[in-house]
Amino acid sequence: MQTNKQHDDRITVTGRRGFLAQVVGLAAATALQPKGTVGAAELVAPAPMPTIQIGKHRISRLVAGSNPILGYSYAGQHADRHMKDYYTPEQTVKFLQDCERAGITTHQFADPDRALPYVRPLREHGSKMSFFCLHSQREKIKDAVERSQPIAMVHHGGATDRLFAAGKASEVHDYVKAAHDCGVLAGVSAHNPDCIKRVADEGWEVDFFMTCFYFLTRKMVHKDAEIPMLDFGLPFFKDDPKAMTQVVRQVKQPCFGFKILGSGRHCSNQQTVRAAFKFAFENIKPTDGVIVGMFPWFFDEVSANAQFTRELGKRA
Repeated sequence: MQTNKQHDDRITVTGRRGFLAQVVGLAAATALQPKGTVGAAELVAPAPMPTIQIGKHRISRLVAGSNPILGYSYAGQHADRHMKDYYTPEQTVKFLQDCERAGITTHQFADPDRALPYVRPLREHGSKMSFFCLHSQREKIKDAVERSQPIAMVHHGGATDRLFAAGKASEVHDYVKAAHDCGVLAGVSAHNPDCIKRVADEGWEVDFFMTCFYFLTRKMVHKDAEIPMLDFGLPFFKDDPKAMTQVVRQVKQPCFGFKILGSGRHCSNQQTVRAAFKFAFENIKPTDGVIVGMFPWFFDEVSANAQFTRELGKRA
């Protein structure tokens, strides 16, 4: 989620237009290029969106996340409410159509019951977008697959961390097996890099991982550790992205880094957003991607993030 903290309308609009013209390249996309005769023109197309392979599917390296759609801002109840009010089913359909036009071919959602009110009409409007379903109930995988038709089921990160900490990692492994039994790809999400490393070391038949750049479940996993912070706060520790990406580079499966923007904490301006994308793509494998939630209420985050991915996520 990207947030512009300037409240002066003139400054906000000017900054938005300037950024879109200089960084996103929308101005370049509509610029007329002289070509031999006066008035002749050529439309400059954007660069292709970088893609990666998961199973039989070729998808964009940038995946649209679902937290803002669900009203999870990680910035307090007021921001949560704004997101929920903004993301009506109709607006969510429009948002994902904008993503698809920008070259983002995949969306990660959580909870089929909350996703179907926009996934169904999106498909009815002709969308070819692919979906990951983030989920943790093994007994409901078949129902989720039949109703929402994702290409992958992914065991929820918070649940993964909790089960591993409780000595119940086998339940996560059973989830992976059940997803494959339903004919879809199986992923495991985690905030704790040790969970990712263990799954890889034990050779689970996992197709890909979702890897949080911040160990937000640290307090739950390390119950005896003293972590002084406000009750509102979450442990966004500065060096966490380095710890997770070190593991990401070691595992053979594709990984999708999420919370690369620190749930808005790296969004004071577009330079810090770009720096966060740069760090992510420089520290994950060429076969990996990123999942980013967006809240384009007053700024075209879709085009901006797509351009950052085109610029910084090109595979060598």
